[in-house]
Amino acid sequence: MRPLYQLHLLVIVFASTTILGRLISLSATATIIWRTLLAALGAAVMVGCFQRRSARVSRGQMFGLLGIGGIVGLHWVCLFGAIKVANISIALTGLATISLFTAFTAPLLEKRPIRGLEVALGLLVLSGLALIAGFERGHWVGLGLALLSAFLAAVFPVLNRKIVNGENELGPMAMVAWEMIGACLTLLLLLPLLIGEMNDPAKAYATLLELRGLDWLWLLILAFVCTVFAHAFHIHLLRHLSAFTSNLAINFEPVWGIAAAALIFGEHKQLHAGFYVGTLTIVIANVLHAAIPAWRRRRS
Repeated sequence: MRPLYQLHLLVIVFASTTILGRLISLSATATIIWRTLLAALGAAVMVGCFQRRSARVSRGQMFGLLGIGGIVGLHWVCLFGAIKVANISIALTGLATISLFTAFTAPLLEKRPIRGLEVALGLLVLSGLALIAGFERGHWVGLGLALLSAFLAAVFPVLNRKIVNGENELGPMAMVAWEMIGACLTLLLLLPLLIGEMNDPAKAYATLLELRGLDWLWLLILAFVCTVFAHAFHIHLLRHLSAFTSNLAINFEPVWGIAAAALIFGEHKQLHAGFYVGTLTIVIANVLHAAIPAWRRRRS
């Protein structure tokens, strides 16, 4: 199966994370702390027991991977926060602006010229977002958190791609282990600030134990399927796909997530018709991204 098709299947797994985030009763930050802790342990076991490889890295690589992990953790907190204050549909659609941000972050971090097609498609995504924002005014806080999540998501795939294409023998699963440790440590340090309990840190950390019902089951699925497997496989695909191609394909995440949210939670009843017009615009941007290069190759 071609890498681009594999990526689109992986996007369905990514979309399921928002459903799990809605089902888990913990705060967004507490959810991500458990997610990253379990994922770090799972990835470490996979590397040590099944792959029988060393996860040792140089000090420079360690700080780089931990830093990327911190960015990943903050990205997830913003996304899950958007779900809590708005809904899944708004959060995923705001996340779809990744392509717009990547059109500028990738050239900056990879030290290459900005590509006109990437900017044009990113602006098309932005126009779809403007339609959604104009009709869903009651969800601006959630949309703002989703946009911040999108900006952070536009950074870490570019950094990961530089690592996997560099001179190192570290496999994707080992990278996941280090990055999840970085995400977990970052959010543990910021937990009192992120949930507004700076005056009582003990109360903030006690919220990590406020698990109810099936929270443990959802957390295990979130950690091992949607994080360890999905994140490692995404890193593997970055060896074959550009960061912009990866992020633009991930813009299909709102389509699957919105459909699932409509079926499971009935969110379609809360949304204006303009929301769907904007989402359709985002899908068109993805179709054009695949069609235009193919058309150019046939012409040449």
